Amino acid sequence: MNPEHVESIEPLDDEWLVIIDPQLVFADPGSSPWGSPMWAETVPRIARLATAYAGRVVVTRFVADPSLGGSWGPYYDAWPFALVPDDHPLYAVVPELVGLADHVVTEGTFGKWGPRLRSVIGEQPRIALAGVATDCCVIATAMPAGDAGASVRVIAQACAGSSVEKHEQALGAMEMFAPQILIA
Repeated sequence: MNPEHVESIEPLDDEWLVIIDPQLVFADPGSSPWGSPMWAETVPRIARLATAYAGRVVVTRFVADPSLGGSWGPYYDAWPFALVPDDHPLYAVVPELVGLADHVVTEGTFGKWGPRLRSVIGEQPRIALAGVATDCCVIATAMPAGDAGASVRVIAQACAGSSVEKHEQALGAMEMFAPQILIA
């Protein structure tokens, strides 16, 4: 991946940048088993995009919500380290991106396409997605957004997967949903 390629991504007139879960829990493999080995090379690209989209940047945050029930019970049985309060350092936005968002949306689910995000960016907006993990929270946001009529561009080089292989697989899966979801 060419890190300079992100500089050639131009925001569309009314497009929002949605940065998915740029938090320590996903950014640092040394701090969490969920940390992406791709994050360190990805975060400067995201910061450049955030500057280009100034005024239309949303950062999302994942925070454990054990009250969701259902399949989340066994999920948190497997990942008990994540059951910490919203203000725990694991859930903090990484320092490189603090202050670059115009809005912050917190959800207890992988996908962030829900009423909170839509209240900021609209029901059928144009969005560019960046963040982590391509193979979890990014794809879980892109798919329902595109299905609901949003025009989605996934900025591949501004996304970090749980591994390079899974990142590429997720991009391939999303690519099948063109033109609702485009890979840039």
